[in-house]
Amino acid sequence: MRVGAYKGYVISVFIRDEHCPPHVHVRGKEWDARFRFSFLDADVELWDVDPERRRPPAALLVGICEAIAQQHYLARARRIWWEKLQTVCLENHSWDWEAREVLPGLIIRRGVYVIARARHDVVRQKTILNLVRAPGFVEIDL
Repeated sequence: MRVGAYKGYVISVFIRDEHCPPHVHVRGKEWDARFRFSFLDADVELWDVDPERRRPPAALLVGICEAIAQQHYLARARRIWWEKLQTVCLENHSWDWEAREVLPGLIIRRGVYVIARARHDVVRQKTILNLVRAPGFVEIDL
């Protein structure tokens, strides 16, 4: 599904056979690039280009990355990803309550809680984490 465009290149979320981490695709004439985004913050980064030998100029990739990071494109990418795939790709990771950050994998130690369920609130632009045996839940403003 189309998220937007940058200099004629279409930014899309594929909804068939898709997988974590959350990402969008941008196809050139001879290449396909994927850019990761998050349901935790506004960071967007180039994930990969295929085939690498046909990699477009760095300035184009940076421009696409900056376009995706715009609030309206990022919100649309998140909405499509959530509505079609029903995941924010954070389940079975851990949340450090004190540091207020996600830690990869299942970590068992004081103050760290397993993420049992994570969802995206499209209207309020928040990520909500339900944690196993935690004193509450976590809302992350996006």
